Amino acid sequence: MRVMVFVKATDDSEAGVMPPSELLEEMGRFNEALADAGILVSGDGLKPTSKGKRVRFDGTSRIVMDGPFAETNEVVAGYWLWEVKDMDEAVAWVKRCPNPMPGPSEIEIRPLYEMSDFDEIMTPEAADVHGRVAAKLVGD
Repeated sequence: MRVMVFVKATDDSEAGVMPPSELLEEMGRFNEALADAGILVSGDGLKPTSKGKRVRFDGTSRIVMDGPFAETNEVVAGYWLWEVKDMDEAVAWVKRCPNPMPGPSEIEIRPLYEMSDFDEIMTPEAADVHGRVAAKLVGD
């Protein structure tokens, strides 16, 4: 089971406040433990939304909005992509995580869709396209 683990933004992370070096060391050790356990697929911190953009879709219309974005508690400051056996394992790992922010913070865990989740609606044409994309990703 693949899960995306989101570190939610805080006022400090959105202000671009860098974490103390001790926290970087703790997070590095935690990431090393994830890698040693074969769980870590990828992960990174994200710069504040003031450096980002959003694109709003409405039919064929595309509107580009510059950051920052208002609701800090709805913003992601970092992420991991993990391969775990189930949600319980993901929760257990998150509980081992150092607090990712200097103050109160929150981490969200969301399962990813797998191709098998679409079996009932997948057409042969769609399966062919997705298969080609997967082959290209493996080749990278």
